[in-house]
Amino acid sequence: MLRTHAPEVAGLLARLPLVPVDALVADEPDEVVAFAEQFAVDVSMISPDQRQALMTALGPRTRTFAGHLYVADWLPRARRALDQLAGSTTPWPVATDPGEDPWPTLDELWRAIARLRVLDPLTTELLRLRQARQHNCRICQSLRSRSALDAGGAEETYAEIDDYAASSLSERHRTGLAVVDALVWDPSGLGPDLVADVRRHFSPAEQVEVVLDLLRNAANKISVSLGTDEAHVTEGTEVYDVLEDGSVVFGLG
Repeated sequence: MLRTHAPEVAGLLARLPLVPVDALVADEPDEVVAFAEQFAVDVSMISPDQRQALMTALGPRTRTFAGHLYVADWLPRARRALDQLAGSTTPWPVATDPGEDPWPTLDELWRAIARLRVLDPLTTELLRLRQARQHNCRICQSLRSRSALDAGGAEETYAEIDDYAASSLSERHRTGLAVVDALVWDPSGLGPDLVADVRRHFSPAEQVEVVLDLLRNAANKISVSLGTDEAHVTEGTEVYDVLEDGSVVFGLG
């Protein structure tokens, strides 16, 4: 499913060794273990003391470690969801060594995902904002997609995200938002009823893009965990757009 609808992304994911979180921190001090556990369970609850303890323990290794932790935390979620949607089990390899600095590959990966354009921009934005709120990413919550605004996105619509199950949003949008919650909060991934709903409302290519968009958006966990997620604006919102090459431009309004 992934190789069919997003072959470039599949190739980039194959370059990222997947080391489980517990193995990644096996030889690290207790402060690093506690940080990693909180990162995985609820990144919004990482305290300033936990953040400082991590930086003290790792020093210049902090950023590289955060990249490896993101991979260990979110690749299994995305892979599990893709398998559940495809109705098959892929023998994903598990590594024992995270390798060198993951950031060059991660940067390529996030741009490649951003270049996927099967999913409509309003759905993409609704899911992004839901995930931003679940992770409590300050800059992510302050941003608004120009493409989504052009497609009819409005603050009245975005205000319905928090209580989407009881909202007037379309069934397609409510289903997509349920996928966000499942990947963020449920270790088992997508239940059979949700899988059926996703298949009913999204094409196979859209299903892949939904999961990969959430994988890309989850990069905000790195910024939130390290306290580097401050918004560019002190009030209101900031308009951004994703260019054809997958890069992002800010400050458009």
